[in-house]
Amino acid sequence: MAKAMVSWAEFAAAAPDMAAQGRRLIHPRDHGEAFLATVRGEGALRIHPISVGIVDDGLFAFIIKKSAKHADLMTDGRYALHSHVDPAAPSEFSVRGRAELASRETRDAVAPGWSFDVDDDYDLFEFGVEHAVLGVRDDPDEWPPRYTSWASGRRG
Repeated sequence: MAKAMVSWAEFAAAAPDMAAQGRRLIHPRDHGEAFLATVRGEGALRIHPISVGIVDDGLFAFIIKKSAKHADLMTDGRYALHSHVDPAAPSEFSVRGRAELASRETRDAVAPGWSFDVDDDYDLFEFGVEHAVLGVRDDPDEWPPRYTSWASGRRG
């Protein structure tokens, strides 16, 4: 049975502590940064550094239309997103699911507060959440991280 996809808001309601830590790790300043993995047409993976944001309870990224990551998301939609790891605060967060092109109305609402000027060369994607993993380390020498996992198909 396929897992249900949920919005960031639904994920946050189901796993509030994990979502709060995830927000802190992918969006520590006025904008977020992460690594985005997408699936190429033949099934190979690509990794891309991107700007990402949690806005109005959605997980979003503006993706340049002529980029490989845009083509991958339009063709397949599956993604994995992983926070940058700060050596001084080495916890990590990752989320995966499917990305969808956001409506023009949503794009127009999100763009004004974005960390860079968004023009018509960009499309806005919203990232649905299927699975999330939080790895907590209190210091750089602690190994392995203490992992917590959440999946949208699990209840309770």
